Amino acid sequence: MSDERAVVSTAGVTDVVLFDTPVFSEDVARIASARLPWEQYRNAEILVTGASGMIPMYIVGSLLAANDAYDLGLHVTGMVRNRHKAVKRFGSAIERSDFTLLPGDVIDTKSFERKFSTIFHGASPARPSLHKSSPVTTLKANTLGTINLLDALVDARGRSFVLLSSSEVYGAVKGSGLISEDDEGTLQHFAPRASYSEGKRIAETALAAYADEFGIRGLSLRFGHIYGPGMALDDGRVQADFLADVVSGRNVRMMSAGAATRTYTYVADAVEGLFFADLHGEEQVYNVADPAGNISIRELAETFAAARPEKKLELDFVNPEDGRSFSPVASLGLDAAKLTGLGWVVGTSLADGVSRTIQTFEDGPVIV
Repeated sequence: MSDERAVVSTAGVTDVVLFDTPVFSEDVARIASARLPWEQYRNAEILVTGASGMIPMYIVGSLLAANDAYDLGLHVTGMVRNRHKAVKRFGSAIERSDFTLLPGDVIDTKSFERKFSTIFHGASPARPSLHKSSPVTTLKANTLGTINLLDALVDARGRSFVLLSSSEVYGAVKGSGLISEDDEGTLQHFAPRASYSEGKRIAETALAAYADEFGIRGLSLRFGHIYGPGMALDDGRVQADFLADVVSGRNVRMMSAGAATRTYTYVADAVEGLFFADLHGEEQVYNVADPAGNISIRELAETFAAARPEKKLELDFVNPEDGRSFSPVASLGLDAAKLTGLGWVVGTSLADGVSRTIQTFEDGPVIV
C-alpha cells in the first residue's frame, strides 16, 4: 500500500477545524472509552473556559464523546474571548444541542444563565510571547479570572473547580531528581514574564482558599509541555515551529543546538490524565507529564523531521557550529507518580504523537 499523503498548501494556513479532524475524533473517543466513572458527570452543567485552546478543546470533545457513549444528559458551555475564531475551530460541534459557545472574558464579572456544577478553567494566554507583550492581561486572567469563576461556582452551589495550572509554578527547583507536587522553587517575581507563573500560583492559592471556606472540591493540574492537534502553526513555541516546517515541507530550522531538555506529553494523554485526577483522585494537586517524555529540543526536532521520511527533511541550524557539537543539558522533569497511581497510563509515544499532529493538517479541514 502506498504511503503517499495529501499535499498540503500552507499558504495562509495556520490552523485546522480541530473538532472535525479524524485524529481529534479518534483521540476523544479513546478518552471516553477509558475506565472512568463518567456517571459522576450525569446531568452536569459544565463550563470550560478558554475553550478554543488546545487542552480545553480536548476537554470539551471528551465530555461530548462521553455524552454520546453513555447518554449522560450533560451539557457543556465553552467560554471564549474570540467567537469568530472559536466557531471555525469547533466546526460541527456548534450545531450540537449539548454544547453552547459563550463569548466572554473571565476577567469581567458576569452572571451566567446556567448554574454550573463543574468548571474547568483553562482561559489564560499560553504563548510565551503574550506573557511578555501582555503581562497585565496574563496576570488578570489567572488571578481575577479565577476568583470570578470561583465566585460563580459558589453562587451556583457547584461541586468542583478544575484549574489548568502549569509546571512553571515550581520556578527554579534545586536538586537532581524529578519534581514532585510538594517541591518548591524560586521565581524572579519582579519581572513582567512572571505574570504567568506567579499568576498560576495565586490561582492555586485562591482555589485552596475557596475549597477550605466554601467546601468545593478544588483540583489543580500542573501540566508540563503539551503538544498535539490543536497547536496553531503560528503559536511561537518550538513544537509549533517544527510542525510548521514539516507541514510546509521545509527542513526543520534550529535556532540553537537544542541542548535543553523538556518533558513533552501528547495532548490526548494529558487530558485523559486530567479526567483520572478529577474522577478518581483525592488529592488537590497533580503533575501531568509523560514519564518517558523528557527529551532535548534537538531530539524533538529530529522526531518531527523523521515523521515524514518521504519528504527527506533534515535539521537546518542557523549557526552551523550548533549542528556539529551537541550535549544535552538536563532539566528537572515532573514526577507523575501520583497520577499514574490512579491508573493513568500514557498511550502515545512521541513518534506517534508527532505523526498524529502532522496528520491533522494533512487530513484537514484547514482554516485559511
